[in-house]
Amino acid sequence: MVKSINTKVDLVIKGNSHMGMADYGKIMIGDKGFEFYDSRNVKNFIQIPWEEVDVVVVSVLFKGMWIPRYALKTKRNGLFTFSSKNPKRVLRAIRKYVDANKIVKSLTFFQVLKRAMTRKKKK
Repeated sequence: MVKSINTKVDLVIKGNSHMGMADYGKIMIGDKGFEFYDSRNVKNFIQIPWEEVDVVVVSVLFKGMWIPRYALKTKRNGLFTFSSKNPKRVLRAIRKYVDANKIVKSLTFFQVLKRAMTRKKKK
């Protein structure tokens, strides 16, 4: 069994990890970090301490009415993407430990296209 990094748990909710194939399990948010535990495979887990989180990227659709997924960008290990049943509760719990300025919206499809078209080519 994996030992949790948290001493106090604020929220436990069903969620998915989108690292390769989707893994179903539980998302745990506590005082020391963000944790994901796979429900099928005990050895498949993700633990991210709050000191390691650089930015939380949120995919927002329909002017905030629907949040399909969110990602935690770490300082050393890259981007971890998750989704859950109630993402607003999860983001509110994350906001206790991560500065609100580090929680950002992701670019829309058209913003990505616009950046690709207007980017100057490097020589």
